[in-house]
Amino acid sequence: MSIEVSNESEVSIELDIFRSLAAFVLDQMKIHPAVDLGISFVDEKPMADLHIRWLDEEGPTDVLSFPMDELRPGSDLLPAPEGILGDVVICPQVAIRQAEAAGHTAQDEMLLLLTHGMLHLMGYDHAEPEEEREMFGLQQQLLSKFAEAGIA
Repeated sequence: MSIEVSNESEVSIELDIFRSLAAFVLDQMKIHPAVDLGISFVDEKPMADLHIRWLDEEGPTDVLSFPMDELRPGSDLLPAPEGILGDVVICPQVAIRQAEAAGHTAQDEMLLLLTHGMLHLMGYDHAEPEEEREMFGLQQQLLSKFAEAGIA
């Protein structure tokens, strides 16, 4: 498995915890161990540029996902095939504002955003109420298990 994590932002970020969470989520979702995943932290201007380019929406957003091989979760008997899962891009400045509004740490917000972005890479969405319940429930379950595992 190749998990590339880079911080191109002006915000100081402990990258190892994000690498650990990504590996945990991939394992929990039975994604092939040879899959490639990229995680980038970028400032507001580059995120706003990506947001307008790919979604035609103004301003920076918290997280964007760019799936590659359309890999889906596997099972114990049949893990997902190897390939390139894709890239998750997170804007720490937006995450910091959201964390303050939600009453938790910026790191917790960015861990949530990483999990959210990875689920999008695996085909999950939240456009419909039923999809939202499934995706957000799974997101919370993964984050709770990660916290319980004490991997960070």
